[in-house]
Amino acid sequence: MEPKIAVVVQVDLDGRQVRIAATGAVTKVNQRGLCPVIGRARRLVPGIRVVVDLRRAESVEPAAMDLLRWSAEHEAPGAGAHEVEFLLADPGTAPATSATGPLRPVTRSAPPSAPRVGVAA
Repeated sequence: MEPKIAVVVQVDLDGRQVRIAATGAVTKVNQRGLCPVIGRARRLVPGIRVVVDLRRAESVEPAAMDLLRWSAEHEAPGAGAHEVEFLLADPGTAPATSATGPLRPVTRSAPPSAPRVGVAA
């Protein structure tokens, strides 16, 4: 099954910037869902700045980044639109977290009262 991404779009009230934050694993297959979101954001207001924040993504395939950049460069932007800015986590670092913790889903272990399987006493 293809990994999924979750996307949150934040539009400044003054209409100067749109921030698109993606979490999950960004792959060359599922990046196709992000391209129309970027395109719509670029056409919201003339001269709007679009920032695609991938710093909280669990992983970003290099091929997915190549396709996203190519799409952003070759799509017809709205009048006076800026180039799309992509924010990536530094290589070798864990995804960024907010003050309340990570934005990606957290898997929880079984409660302590659940029987353990395969544990020797």
